[in-house]
Parts: sequence; structure tokens; C-alpha cells
Amino acid sequence: EVQLVESGGGLVQPGGSLRLSCAASGFTFSNYAMSWVRQAPGKGLEWVSAINSGGGSTRYADSVEGRFTISRDNAKNTLYLQMNSPKPEDTAVYYCTHGDSWGRGTQVTVSS
Repeated sequence: EVQLVESGGGLVQPGGSLRLSCAASGFTFSNYAMSWVRQAPGKGLEWVSAINSGGGSTRYADSVEGRFTISRDNAKNTLYLQMNSPKPEDTAVYYCTHGDSWGRGTQVTVSS
């Protein structure tokens, strides 16, 4: 059974930093690309970033390009999202995804 468990969310000030983690199990993590998706209050889902299986290729939504960094540690079966200089509009529940599998999400609130 695929399991994805996000952690690391919380309250962060604008301009600060936060690192999200996603612990994966139930599949061969190192064989698959992974993504982060978010949902802001009252809004639809927004794709944030993706990384290939080896970690050498990454993509970002324009809204986070240059501020967020996706990475992975295949030895630890863990996906990361480093959030630098977050803005209030980054406030959302962040999910890691693998195909049709999603975690339960972690809340990120950007506020002073």
C-alpha cells in the first residue's frame, strides 16, 4: 500500500524559510517522479513542483520559481520542498503526490 506522509508545515513569516518533507513507503520510491501540489483556502488545486526519479531534473510553477526548491533523498525514501522567501499567497495545504496517491497534506501559513 502506497503511503505518503507530509510534515514540516507550520507558521512562517514572510521572507523566512521552511522545509517540507514527505516520507514515502509501499513502492520503489527511487523509480518514480514525485510532485508537490497545494490548495489555498477557498481555491482549487495548484501544481507546485516536480522532480524526476533520480533528482536531476526539476520543474516549478511560475509562482514559486526561484523561491522554492524540490529535492529528494532516495536512500531515505523522502521528498523535500525547501520554501525560501515565502509570501502570504503561499499559504495552503501542501501535498506530495505519486501518480494517483496523495498524502494527507501539511498546512503552511505565511503571516507576520
